[in-house]
Amino acid sequence: MKNGKKATANSPEQRVELGRYIVADPEICHGKLTFKGTRIFVRDVLTDVEQGLSWDFIIQRWGGGKLTKQAITEAVHLARTAFIAEDGRLATYPRAA
Repeated sequence: MKNGKKATANSPEQRVELGRYIVADPEICHGKLTFKGTRIFVRDVLTDVEQGLSWDFIIQRWGGGKLTKQAITEAVHLARTAFIAEDGRLATYPRAA
């Protein structure tokens, strides 16, 4: 807990590394997903990918080289696997109370 605030499901109490390049850390950008070592939001980069921007452009746009193609690849992979199970069906999640 920072400043007496409780963590929510969207804001972990502890740092969570979601791969080699992506982290959710309550001390960085209020726990929102960022690329390690940056304050670049994963959602912003995925929006650029969705809009069809070239990855080279995205890399330059977000910090001129602080981001790599490997990091973008990991973000796309995590986003895909968040919705699609190995068998190609919709992934299942525990329902929120």
